[in-house]
Amino acid sequence: MNRKDRLYALMQRLRDGHLHTAEAMAQDHGVSVRTIYRDMELLAESGVPVEGARGYGYSIAAAITLPPLNLTETELEALHVALAALGQSDLPDLADAARALSAKIEAVLPEDADAPRAPFGFAAGAFAEAARGFTHMPAIRAAIRARQKLRVTLADGVHDIRPLHIDFWGRVWSCVAWDESTGTFLSFRIDRVEDMTPLPGLFVDEPGKTLGDWRARDKP
Repeated sequence: MNRKDRLYALMQRLRDGHLHTAEAMAQDHGVSVRTIYRDMELLAESGVPVEGARGYGYSIAAAITLPPLNLTETELEALHVALAALGQSDLPDLADAARALSAKIEAVLPEDADAPRAPFGFAAGAFAEAARGFTHMPAIRAAIRARQKLRVTLADGVHDIRPLHIDFWGRVWSCVAWDESTGTFLSFRIDRVEDMTPLPGLFVDEPGKTLGDWRARDKP
């Protein structure tokens, strides 16, 4: 059982109102007691109302629990936008709830062994900056899918790129691309794009110019 499934199973178990010891849960899930302690800490940090302590037992206060949901990348991106906007609102209760919800989602997102996890929550930077990038998001996403080259104008000049991937960093989106103007990889904030134009012709994967090559740069 992976971590996401175990956390969900633990939440379901603890909702019965009874105390459950870490030793019993560890035995039932085939993990160490230390792992269960970490799971309890993670659930609590994610906003799940876990009650109890080590050596005593754990339970969860009554709360709304949704069944497992399968989200597409686009749906998760939409959720990012909504939570980021709400987190910047002047409604304290809803802003706090948005932060708690983002933490819960972060806790159960599947891990990608081939790529570092991008933080889901509320990083530094104003939401208004990310909002400026929304204008270019559909075109960049479409170009990534179609393998369409783009010409983007940034503060340092004009770049002809092969867009490869969009990353989300709190309230800021960035794009990873192969920069044909410089012959190197380029990572830029989408909200800093001054102008963008599709270029004729599509691109194909070439050694040294792929997203996998970008991710492998810092690996030993």
